[in-house]
Amino acid sequence: MSRDRTGFTTGTCAAAASKAAIVVLCGLPAPDEVEVGLPDGARVRLPVEFAVSHPGFVEATVRKDAGDDPDVTDGCVVTARVEWAQDRGIRFVAGEGVGTVTKPGLAVPPGEPAINPTPRIMIRDAVREVTDRGLRITLAIPGGRELAEKTFNPRLGVLGGLSILGTSGIVRPFSTPALRDALKCALSVAVACKITCPVFVPGRIGRKAALKRFELEPEQVLEVGNEWAFVLDEAMKSDFDALLVLGHPGKLAKLPAGSWDTHSSRSSSPVPVVLKLAREILGRTPPESTTAEGVFSDLGEDQRRELADALAGRIREAVFRRVSGRFGVAVALVNMRGDLLGCDGDLSLWRRKTAS
Repeated sequence: MSRDRTGFTTGTCAAAASKAAIVVLCGLPAPDEVEVGLPDGARVRLPVEFAVSHPGFVEATVRKDAGDDPDVTDGCVVTARVEWAQDRGIRFVAGEGVGTVTKPGLAVPPGEPAINPTPRIMIRDAVREVTDRGLRITLAIPGGRELAEKTFNPRLGVLGGLSILGTSGIVRPFSTPALRDALKCALSVAVACKITCPVFVPGRIGRKAALKRFELEPEQVLEVGNEWAFVLDEAMKSDFDALLVLGHPGKLAKLPAGSWDTHSSRSSSPVPVVLKLAREILGRTPPESTTAEGVFSDLGEDQRRELADALAGRIREAVFRRVSGRFGVAVALVNMRGDLLGCDGDLSLWRRKTAS
């Protein structure tokens, strides 16, 4: 079964809902669908769920269709409430489920609704096809506050809901640009917040372990996912003093083998790497296991620490080469419970919690 159907970003849906609302505000019949322009000049038509006139304003809604992309906002509704304003400009307001920027470093300054520059342009262009009068546009995504907890938003300082996103207006299934954009934003926030020693983790296990073990600012910890090549290359553009890589060996053991995209479908198993190192360091092969966690679990405490320290050293060397020695690197490995297995490098730059 083909899974390549494209969809529309929340920015495109917001532009369509805003245009539908302004059509009714201008006294015209409520449209069943509206046409809006995309950043590349293409035109698309989106269905309108409703456009209803109220005293002093009109509210219109478009339901998001993300195509075949597993987007958390797929199926949600984007609502635009549009009313006349005294001046000739357009003012954006965050309604229910749309976040507000609270930290520097993003494309939108603190205090502003989390509506990115490209969607703002798309919305302006869409409504200017109907009127040149001043407008106040309040965008809402019902349920967006809860959905935002599944995104990067809280860690980027976007509070109260989702961001209105989109650089092309189109959602392409299973593509990485959206994730990479979020990672670039996270790095920008860290720089703007004067972070000099960030912590890169593969995911939630690493994040929880990092916050449990060290005194860290929320914007100091960045979940890389599988995008190690991209994030490390981006990190080289910033003046960081040092980097701590912390996570489970099931992901991080792939880095010394040259697998900088650690997705299971695009990289080899880490188990052979760990077993080979065990033979080299311990002089014997641990019992066969299908997972890196299993290899470490079958060792005694001393050998487990010896092997984990050695593996952390190989990972540190690989990352240090990847960033061309631009800043110092330390590595800490944890198991699935977040317990420390081993480490390599100077961890003193990251203040330890006394209870760890």
